[in-house]
Amino acid sequence: MELGLKNKTAIITGGSRGIGEAIAGRLAEEGCQLHLVARSGDDLEATASPIREQYKVSVQTHSMDLAESRNVSRLAELASNADILINNAGAIPAGALQSVDEGTWRTAWDLKVYGYINLCRAMYTHMQKRGSGVIINVIGIAGGEVEEFNYITGTTGNAGLAAFTRALGSGSPADNIRVVGINPGLTATDRLVSLMKQNAEARGIEPENWRQLTGDMPFGRPAEPAEVADLAVFLASERAAYMSGTVVTIDGGLSARGKLF
Repeated sequence: MELGLKNKTAIITGGSRGIGEAIAGRLAEEGCQLHLVARSGDDLEATASPIREQYKVSVQTHSMDLAESRNVSRLAELASNADILINNAGAIPAGALQSVDEGTWRTAWDLKVYGYINLCRAMYTHMQKRGSGVIINVIGIAGGEVEEFNYITGTTGNAGLAAFTRALGSGSPADNIRVVGINPGLTATDRLVSLMKQNAEARGIEPENWRQLTGDMPFGRPAEPAEVADLAVFLASERAAYMSGTVVTIDGGLSARGKLF
């Protein structure tokens, strides 16, 4: 299937690992030029180097903390020609209301919630001037689909981002810009695998056999980052040209159960 992405330029935040890294590889495979953003320059280069070598595309890396507004503005200027923005940076810690203090709320939201919103604002201006663009917000089913008592900071932030995505995407077609979101469920990123290995060890199971603990997950496993990446690449492509103001869930039916944990 021709996706019409060759020679497009994409920004991917949180682009050095997990879902962001998988999206980077799939977009490069389609011929996209990339701007990868993360805090660690070493991790970025470790991701960028094999992509450049394999797919012969331009991959620029930007080591910066997007929780700081000045870095958002700087990135938007450095990559002002980007056709596609994929907001993917940020991991919000778990915890119930009384176990998460104000500082943790603010720190987590500065990167994922305000980071997404600020970069959307900055890049929308450039896309509006050109008369085209696609914005994809990678959000999460906690808040996007299911409200979780023990993940209240993330649930609340994600719910806001889902509403933000739908609201922005409802009016953006007037500027020939599409705004969509993705709600991944449990996905085998480094973070999840590390947690599963810890749980396995605590139960007397060899950490490398952590998949023994996934029996209650849909299809007996978490999603693979590549599966989320395939959805992101489709949404960024011309094949999804009539999609805007919607958030697509990819969780194997987990959220339909009504709870995550």
